[in-house]
Amino acid sequence: MAQDKGWNPYLAGGLSGIVSILSVWIAGKYLGASTTFVRTSGMIEKFFDPDRIAKLEYFVREAPKIDWQWVMVLGIMIGAFIAAATSGSFRLQALPDMWRDRFGPSVSKRAVYAFVGGIIAMFGARLADGCPSGHGLSGSLQLAVSGYIALACFFIGGVVAARIIYGRGDSR
Repeated sequence: MAQDKGWNPYLAGGLSGIVSILSVWIAGKYLGASTTFVRTSGMIEKFFDPDRIAKLEYFVREAPKIDWQWVMVLGIMIGAFIAAATSGSFRLQALPDMWRDRFGPSVSKRAVYAFVGGIIAMFGARLADGCPSGHGLSGSLQLAVSGYIALACFFIGGVVAARIIYGRGDSR
């Protein structure tokens, strides 16, 4: 398989840093994304039962609305598409190659695992009152020790999870 040409990681990291700084200067907010998904689910539920949403303590504090963070997440999706399209790596595929190699061609199996993984990740983000970008990236930008600990734990957890799911890999 041909190697996809991605963006330079130093350029991408530098641009992420600039976005982080601008979000504080312009919006007065640190980066984060998990609240966007909760607010979106609140907006969907509000469409069906607005009285229930108005009474829920969480949605009184985190109003279901389109705000700067919601637009940022939309921008991430659009930016990811543009990056993939301009690098020539964009393609539609039901399963990532690594998944197919390890677990076979079942799209439904992948969908179930992704859905359950998403539930676990969102539960953890809400339990921690923020997501990895909020705790790790924004925390470290504030030079908070907890931010650096969070980043280290995310990387270690990611490596361990990848090893458990995909194994050590091969030398292709």
